[in-house]
This record gives sequence, structure tokens and C-alpha cells, in this order.
Amino acid sequence: MTTTDFDVAANKDEVMRLAVEASPNGMVLIDVEGRIALVNSSVETMFGYNRDELIGEPIEKLVPFRFRQHHPELRTQYFHAPKSRAMGQGRELYALHKNGTEFPVEIGLNPITTKRGVLVLAAIVDITERLRAQEMMRLAVEAAPNGMLLTDKDGAIVMANSMAELQFGYTRSELVGQKITMLVPHRFRERHPDLQDTYFHNPTSRAMGEGRDLFALHKDGREFPVEIGLNPINTAQGLMILASVLDITERKRQEEQLKSALKEKEVMLAEIHHRVKNNLQIIDSLIAMQLDNVSDEKARFLLTDSQNRIKSMAVIHQTLYQSQDFSNVDISMVISGLINNLAHSYGVPGNPNVKINVETDNITMPIENSIPLGLIINELVSNAFKHAFPNNQAGEITISLKSLPEQKAKLEICDNGVGLTNKAAREDSLGLRLVEALSDQLEAELSIQRANPTCFTIVMPMAD
Repeated sequence: MTTTDFDVAANKDEVMRLAVEASPNGMVLIDVEGRIALVNSSVETMFGYNRDELIGEPIEKLVPFRFRQHHPELRTQYFHAPKSRAMGQGRELYALHKNGTEFPVEIGLNPITTKRGVLVLAAIVDITERLRAQEMMRLAVEAAPNGMLLTDKDGAIVMANSMAELQFGYTRSELVGQKITMLVPHRFRERHPDLQDTYFHNPTSRAMGEGRDLFALHKDGREFPVEIGLNPINTAQGLMILASVLDITERKRQEEQLKSALKEKEVMLAEIHHRVKNNLQIIDSLIAMQLDNVSDEKARFLLTDSQNRIKSMAVIHQTLYQSQDFSNVDISMVISGLINNLAHSYGVPGNPNVKINVETDNITMPIENSIPLGLIINELVSNAFKHAFPNNQAGEITISLKSLPEQKAKLEICDNGVGLTNKAAREDSLGLRLVEALSDQLEAELSIQRANPTCFTIVMPMAD
């Protein structure tokens, strides 16, 4: 060998030594006899030895006692056909620390031809933290209240928890290694691979089949409704998908029961509405027949008032029946229906010179408050029509319903007519007594301004 060849070889050895030393993994160089020729600082940290304690020692010094007997034979077999590969493929490997503790490792073997013959460079990775993280994930998956299935990019089931066994009727050993399509109903299997490939091209945490009804297939052949959440997970084996499967059979059953109950309620309400409407019409007709046979003006006046109250109750009932939510009745619709009825009864053609103004906020009330409020409006507006504008006098009636702070609402019914005279008050004493009683029912504060303008103000609490 020339001086130049020697320098080149020396440089190569130095480059190799520096590369080994700089590696983040533990690096051990052994000869054909299994003795350690070189280690890096990562090996010192990993095993707890100084390199002087390792150089020249047999590699079995780093092998747990339970594996030492067979290690020389395995090492000899490798030197007969050396090639770059992982050591112990398919087996769990462990190394031995100086303090006597074992720890899991992955080892890659690489043959190197040198002037001393073939040496083997072993790259050692301590996978304690990785296995700990995997175990934590396994425990979390196992403890999940939903079925959990981990699948690889080919759709093969890698892991399943006990809840998945319970949901699908298979044992874990029957699931692992099988295609996920075994749990998909036959009517959906044809499209499933395409959907799976689409997801792997853009893997994100999301619900599967949003907007669609999903079903899974039990071992016994029956289908059951499910919700599925998909979560991509990057692993040493590549991208995998963790699917969370929730059996919603009970929820669907309850939904069907609720739909059935709602349908029965609708039928019952329709029947009640029909009967109430007919009864109110009968009462209205009876009063109308009685009016034809009564000549006394005072009696006719009282009967007409009663008839208008019946009509107003019918209007309120019709509005409430048409409401989609009895706990939140749109009061503006109630007021609109009442005013139209009263204007027809008293305003046109009785007195077309009276203008009606309605101002309402967007307020909803439960049905138990809506009915007494509607009756109050009926009494006060009809009272204004009857008494505020004698001799077809022109004027205005204003109905205002506004929201107030602290969960309150204010109803004002005002007119610019002649004012609330004592005579009018006496003649309509029943109506005023009704207003007071209904205000008490609403736990409302009633105040009256008798003239200029005449105003009835009711401040009521809103239901929470």
C-alpha cells in the first residue's frame, strides 16, 4: 500500500468514526467474533457504560441473560450471509442496561467491509417512550365508551377495543387483520373503497358521512344505525385511521317514539280545535238567535258584548292553534287577529272614522299568558270603540306592546276620544272588572289615565 492509499484509508476511517459519533442513535461496531470494536456517546448514555468498559467486550454483555444462550448462534448465522436489515424482525427485542434493567429496542444491522474483514454496525434505538405512548393509546382506546377500530391504508383492522367486540358480536381475534368492509352492510360495500381512498387523500378529524344515515353490520347479519368519527393518526407503520363507532339504536328508537307522540298530539289538537271551534260557533249562533227575540236595548247591548267576547276567544284560539310552539306564541299575530275582528264588529261600518295603530315588538309568550292578554286587549279595544267616539266622531286607537328591561313587557291601549267618564265606567263595569282580574292573573301592574288621552297601561313579567 502506498502512502497515498494509506492516507485515503485513514481518512475514510476517520469519516466513519465521526459519522458514528454524530448519530443520534446508539451505534455499536462488532467483529466476526462478536467483540465490540467501536461505540458512540449515545451508547454510553443508553446503556450506562463508559466506552472503555465496552471496547473489546463481547456484544452479549448488552444482551439480557434470558437471550444470551442463543445469541452467538444467531450472530454466526448473520455473518454467514450479512446484509442490511432489521434485527429480529417480527420479534420484540430488549437490551440490558448496566444497572441490570431491560429496555425495549429496535436494531438495524449493516455489514461493513474493512481491512480487518467484515464488521457489523448495529444501530440501536431505545423505544421505551414509543411503547409507553402506544400503551397509553391502547389503554385510552380500550377504555373508550364507544367502539374503536384502527385501520391501515389498505382498510385492514389493526386494533379493536372491547366495546367494538360488544357492538359487532365478533371477538377481537376475529376482527384484527380483516378488512373493515366486513362491518359495512352489503348494500354499501361497493362504494366504500372509493370513499376510503378519498378520505386518505385528505385525512382530517371529522364525522363520517355527514348528512347521511350510517349503518353497520353485526355478526348475526342485522344492520344497526351508527355515528362514526374519523381521526387520522401518523404511526411508524404509516398513516392509520382511528374510527370511533357509536351505536345509536336506542336514540333512533326514542326519536321514533317522539315522532309518534308528536303525531298523536297533532291529531288530538286537531280534534280539540275542531270541537272548540264548533262549540264557540254554536254559542255565537245561540246568542244571535236570542238577539232576534230581544227588544230591550240594555239586554241587546249585553248580549252583543258577550257575542263579541265569544268571537274574540275564537280568534285567540285559532291563532294559538296555528302556532308551531305553544311555549312561544307570537303575540303580534294574536293582536292582529283580534284587531281585525273588532274593527269589523265596531269600526266598519259602525264608525269608519276611527283609525287603529298597532305597534308591537317581536315578543313571544307561553300559551297560559297569551290567552288572558288577548282577552284584555279585546275588552279595552272594544270599550274604546263603544265609548270613546260618540256620534261617529273621528279619532285614533293605539295598541302598543313593547319589551322592557328586567324581563318585562308593557301593553298600552290608548285613544284620543272623550275620555273615561264615570257613566262609561259604570256601563262597562263588567269589562273593567275582567281587565283587573286578568291583570292579576298575569301578575301585572295596571294603571289607568282617564283622559287626554285615555290610556290603560299594563306592565307584566315575561316568563323565563
